Amino acid sequence: MGRGLTGEVVLITGAARGIGEHTARLAAARGARLALVGLEPERLAALRAELGPDHVWFGADVTDQAALTAAVRGTLAAFGRLDAVVANAGVANRGTVAAGDVEAQVRTVEVNLIGVMRTAAATAPALIASRGYLLLVSSAAAFAALPGMAAYCASKAGVEQFGNAIRLELAHHGVRVGTAHPSWVDTDLVRDAREDLPSFRAALDRLPWPVGSTTSVTACAEAMVDAVERRRRRVYVPRAVGLVQAARTLVLSPVSDLVLGRGARRSVPVLEEQVRALGRSFGRHTAAREGTPAPAPVPAPRPGAAQSADARPEGA
Repeated sequence: MGRGLTGEVVLITGAARGIGEHTARLAAARGARLALVGLEPERLAALRAELGPDHVWFGADVTDQAALTAAVRGTLAAFGRLDAVVANAGVANRGTVAAGDVEAQVRTVEVNLIGVMRTAAATAPALIASRGYLLLVSSAAAFAALPGMAAYCASKAGVEQFGNAIRLELAHHGVRVGTAHPSWVDTDLVRDAREDLPSFRAALDRLPWPVGSTTSVTACAEAMVDAVERRRRRVYVPRAVGLVQAARTLVLSPVSDLVLGRGARRSVPVLEEQVRALGRSFGRHTAAREGTPAPAPVPAPRPGAAQSADARPEGA
């Protein structure tokens, strides 16, 4: 049985939309007090207003260590502790290494992998104090290689290995670490990719089960919250993704290269032409993450909570 979330303080990055937003709703419904972290202040403020006054939000880019540190300080000022963290913020660029913006590829790695590393570093002292739990959101893409998603696959494979290593580093502190591996989830990120690139949509439709299946964002959020409640080591969404992980030696073998390479020789040139015609490197709903984030947080601590100089209540 899980320990439950009643009274637990949970910090979620990428909380403004998608998996993070739905995980926040479900965690709040199960009694958690939330620190919502992201780059879209209007959406964060609206989500906090929906969930109620026992939650706070912070505008922070996960590639900005100072902003993350301020968010953690604000969380501790509001609640006095931090029990669990869901390092969920992520992006996916458009294009290949030969036909794409290298800065967009770098940004993808910075958000997906470096952002997870920075989130872990910013929250580790508080999690050590509470003997808490850190869930790093990787992907089924950590176990496979998909043309047009090189930076995304690399970043998510990095998250998996980072989690494997810090699990051992933090174990003697009583902190547990898990990695989550969703396949395609019905979020803005996936819908934008399908809308932007017909070749991606066709490739996704051809993928075999389970890597070709799309999971509802609600079902994914349920798996994430279950992981936090039970302090799980691994989370697969859907569960059959675990079979892909177990077979990764075959999935990444020369035989697989031969099979996938035949299709890639036809599909990649088409993909590259579509990326050039698209004229941008990220989906429509990811544009806010390409620039400078919103100024520092305007959280609303619960009544009577302590306040710090870094995190003033709304209206201050």
